[in-house]
Amino acid sequence: MKKISQKISHSVLRASVAASLAVPAMLGFAGKAFAADGALTADELFGGADQGDGADFAGASGLSSGNLIDTISSIIRVALGFLGVIAVVIILLGGFKWMTSGGNDEKVKKAKQLIFQGIIGLVIVLSSYAIASFVITSITTATAGSAT
Repeated sequence: MKKISQKISHSVLRASVAASLAVPAMLGFAGKAFAADGALTADELFGGADQGDGADFAGASGLSSGNLIDTISSIIRVALGFLGVIAVVIILLGGFKWMTSGGNDEKVKKAKQLIFQGIIGLVIVLSSYAIASFVITSITTATAGSAT
């Protein structure tokens, strides 16, 4: 009985995967005229004329038309901010473990070790932020100077 239920569930899974792949393809290309050799034209692939500076495509697709360096620096700031929050949470967790250790020397030792590791992590994150900020500023000033 178990093998039959496994076969049925595998068949249902395969059918749902096939349908999820086939239906959007059929809906997306329904009524589209293909080129003589069967290939899609640029208008069919990208949904519009192949003209302009790319801002129309970026706006239609939800992408930013901003500077690449600003986008990369924003991503780095968010990632390092997230890592900084994790380091602070580790420090707080160590403090909580120390406060709830009840005087047990082994638990206090582990809590101190956790706090120390959190502080080291925070120092690494802050130094990474300083290095990344310096590098991005240097790249920005170097490229802005050559553009004139």
